[in-house]
Amino acid sequence: MKIFHGTTEIAGQMGILSSALAKKGHYSIGYNTFHSYLGYKDFLVNTDQDGLEEKTQYILDYFDLFHFHYGTTLSPEFTDLPEIKSRNKKMVMHHWGNDVRFHDRAKIHNPYVYTGDSPPNEDIHAKLLKITTYIKEAIVQDYEVYEYVKDYYEKVHVVPIAIDLSHFEPNYPSVQKKRPLILHAPTNPDFKGTRYIEQTIERLKDEYDFDYQRIEKMNHEEAIKVYRNADIILDQVLCGSYGLLSVESMALGKPVVTFIRPDLISTFPPGLPIVNANPDNLYEQTKKLLEHPEWRRELGEKGRQYVEKVHSHDIVADQLLTIYFNLKE
Repeated sequence: MKIFHGTTEIAGQMGILSSALAKKGHYSIGYNTFHSYLGYKDFLVNTDQDGLEEKTQYILDYFDLFHFHYGTTLSPEFTDLPEIKSRNKKMVMHHWGNDVRFHDRAKIHNPYVYTGDSPPNEDIHAKLLKITTYIKEAIVQDYEVYEYVKDYYEKVHVVPIAIDLSHFEPNYPSVQKKRPLILHAPTNPDFKGTRYIEQTIERLKDEYDFDYQRIEKMNHEEAIKVYRNADIILDQVLCGSYGLLSVESMALGKPVVTFIRPDLISTFPPGLPIVNANPDNLYEQTKKLLEHPEWRRELGEKGRQYVEKVHSHDIVADQLLTIYFNLKE
């Protein structure tokens, strides 16, 4: 099978999924028009809209299946979709969060959520109506995103974030370390709740001996090297679910602090070893980690095991292939 991914690379997923699908004997590559300092490049053709349009006829002819991401397709106005449909080629849309996070709906179960990066509700609605005229099935990473799109598609599949574990050798926190390192890496400080995290850090500095490092504007490969030295990673405390940084941190054997909405906890595979914290209890939860180095180590080991079972790109690719083979043309 020849699989097209495009056109917005979110958290390295187009490349990671393509690499796993290639190992299973399929041709898969992502065409990416969204570029950031993270510098993703594996299994990607990094281009722009003009470059994509130059290749559109080749792409339409060559690929058997179109796995679109983040509410984007080959054309900004989705004029490619009727053409793909007329050729009886399979399509699926992968939504990642901010592309479909309706502002009012997000706040129903979450008083902390930040939706400033999402388009207006009416724009999300209009876009989903255009997409679902031609694409009948979607993929989301978790049930936080599922709720926003379930009424638009005939079927919505929940498939976890994927990670290539061969790039993540665990480095578990040492129980002997006297001055632990806390890391926070906000790609978007408003979304991640950086203000609350750093207020908590300042408060804890009066009571405990530790180092704090904020990682920003660093390419992905360099950032991973820095994460390896961490003893605690504070990720996102507003959204209500976890993202790629939490997965990568667990893969490295680090204890992770992230807010998981109470109503969503049961929707994840059992044993999710994340320290659940929102702005109201972040101080208490981080304090426990500083006071109990053995707990940091235990969570790090459990996190690695969890990622191996749930987020390995090899496992996720098998889930994708099942979806692909059952898609209607």
